[in-house]
Amino acid sequence: MSAPYTQPLVYFFGQGRADGTAAMKDVLGGKGAGLAEMTTIGIPVPPGFTIASSLCLQYLESRTFPKRLKMQVENALQRVEAATGKHFGDGDNPLLVSVRSGAAVSMPGMMETILNLGLNDVTVEGLTRQSKNPTFAWDSYRRFVQMYGSVVFDLSRRPFEHLLEEHRQRCGVQRDIDMPLDEIQAIVGRFKQHILKECGREFPDDPLSQLWGAIAAVFESWHTRRATDYRKLHDIPDSMGTAVNVVAMVFGNLGEDSGTGVTFSRDPSTGERVLYGEYLLNAQGEDVVSGSRTPEPIGNLKERLPASYQELERVARTLERHFRDVQDMEFTIERGSLYMLQTRRGQRAAPAAVRIACEMVEEELISEDEAVARIPPNDLNQLLHPTIDPHSQLDLLTIGLPASPGAACGMAVFDADRAEKLGRAGQSVILVRRETSPEDFHGMVLAKAVLTARGGMT
Repeated sequence: MSAPYTQPLVYFFGQGRADGTAAMKDVLGGKGAGLAEMTTIGIPVPPGFTIASSLCLQYLESRTFPKRLKMQVENALQRVEAATGKHFGDGDNPLLVSVRSGAAVSMPGMMETILNLGLNDVTVEGLTRQSKNPTFAWDSYRRFVQMYGSVVFDLSRRPFEHLLEEHRQRCGVQRDIDMPLDEIQAIVGRFKQHILKECGREFPDDPLSQLWGAIAAVFESWHTRRATDYRKLHDIPDSMGTAVNVVAMVFGNLGEDSGTGVTFSRDPSTGERVLYGEYLLNAQGEDVVSGSRTPEPIGNLKERLPASYQELERVARTLERHFRDVQDMEFTIERGSLYMLQTRRGQRAAPAAVRIACEMVEEELISEDEAVARIPPNDLNQLLHPTIDPHSQLDLLTIGLPASPGAACGMAVFDADRAEKLGRAGQSVILVRRETSPEDFHGMVLAKAVLTARGGMT
């Protein structure tokens, strides 16, 4: 029997043990390798499993899954059930999962994610009894149907957003979670009707059917326009493929003692040894990264949930010592308990890179030779970015959050396609959007700058 056939297709992690390691990025992708390593060193991570990236291109060529993959996925799912004490598809104590991409080289926001998978009209009632919070349960259901419709059925996100905005305005609220229960339930029904009308197919109720649809959609997102454009821009080979991570859900939208966020272990702009990032209470991860709500600075979490903040600081220091580098982390807090969902090497500005390298030498994390090697020549380009003369006399129209270094000028353009067209014609444009979306990536690449009305710095 050949070696490739005997190699596992699915790698479990949970309860302090993992089938993979940080060194297996080519197999598990960066996200899967990070989850496996964090689990092994005792960081709080929800249990789950990673489907090897080698299957991505195989699936894209054949549009079928090998039989042994289905067996291994079902076995791994049983191990997640045992680790959580919940059961996939169970009406009393349902296990819900997230399905997320993860290539060996980070491609943030370029591929797909689905949260709260496993919900249907039966399991949502189980989640209601489990959480004692029907608004949370139905809001999670609403999020799932919306994401699944966009990702698996490949429908535009805009009609879903328009329906949501219509209901928010009618209720006079800013946040989806603040709508009355009957309103959220009505939205779920309207979302399903929209999917049926546009696709001619009912929304799937069977959790296993949902799972396989999501796995296929994540593999297929490797060939989306934005992912392809990103790989061209960053010289990432098309032959790499993406892994798929299936992880037990932890919920940041259970109330004001729950939340989600992203943070660096050090400030990526200055290099200061403090947590730097953003978070939202009573929210899920997509709320932070999509820009649909404006998050708060991570420092404010120290006052809102001090025990969780202290644990986050401890985890950040542990991961820095383990990986001997600045970490870019994603986390969720469920009713006061911290869970880490991702860690990877943190990108940093050139001035920060110099300071971080020097201080890590002083902290005996790295050698002087490593410190010199960690300052890429290309980082020096950042020091040459145009900036606004601090002594100039200008009319200030407004202020915002600086998401990246430098300054820019150009014509304001409100559509990504038009920004791309004008940019290719040699015009300087600034893409202005309510919030950024991966669907705008082709316009962002050609724009001199991006300005958004909502969202934060991460």
